[in-house]
Amino acid sequence: MPKNPDDTDLAGAKDKNLVHSLAKGFRVLEAFTAEEPELLQHEVARQAGLDAGTTFRLLNTLLSLGYVAPVPGTRRYRLTLKPLELGFNAIARRDLRDLARPVLKGLVGEVNEAASLGVLDEADIVYVERVQAGLVRIGVDIRVGSRIPAVASAIGQALLAYLPEPALDAVLRASRFERTGPDVPGTAEELRERLALVREEGVALTDWASVNGLRVLAAPVLDQEGQAVAAISVAAPAMRTSRAEIIERAKAPLLARSRELRLALAAVG
Repeated sequence: MPKNPDDTDLAGAKDKNLVHSLAKGFRVLEAFTAEEPELLQHEVARQAGLDAGTTFRLLNTLLSLGYVAPVPGTRRYRLTLKPLELGFNAIARRDLRDLARPVLKGLVGEVNEAASLGVLDEADIVYVERVQAGLVRIGVDIRVGSRIPAVASAIGQALLAYLPEPALDAVLRASRFERTGPDVPGTAEELRERLALVREEGVALTDWASVNGLRVLAAPVLDQEGQAVAAISVAAPAMRTSRAEIIERAKAPLLARSRELRLALAAVG
């Protein structure tokens, strides 16, 4: 039986307040994945790193509680929808900012820079949440409530790329196009070309190395119709992070966190 990395922690834990059997029960639940939604008992045991007897007792307990169910006509088990109730309870009655805060904290932990959430207000992006880890030292003063032109920013371009055409047209009519940086479009036509690239790549990048010393990568937060309701970004000092490095380090976690926030918003409704 393969050794589960948690075994050492469970076996060696000195805290008598830990309930190791509860932890093993969660390992059984986590054995079921999108790739393997139905498992035989010995497959559950292998995935959870547990012996056959313990797995048998835990599966029967979870079965009686309604968290797993037998697959008819087989000897396999599957998760029920009951585990979703725990997640729904955690995010119920929370607004966008509340939902985004742990997402942004997770981004800062993964890329060790600043992370922000912005929403569109007419032709501007308004920052509604921000978590940072040291950018104050280089004089960057972006706070909750700060406003920047949507067309000139990564976070704005990520959001605009997934707006319905009438809404995008309204933003373009209200925007001033000034080439204030290398990734800032000078015309509406240039912006539309850039937004097509954002949709292709899934992220927007603005390089402000020569202006305020930052590189910013952003991704949209989409609703169930695939339209942007917000965007999240990560910023890195240009003196420590090249364009290639911020994409390599931040793109995957940024997209993962935007999907996480999308699912949370969908659950809240």
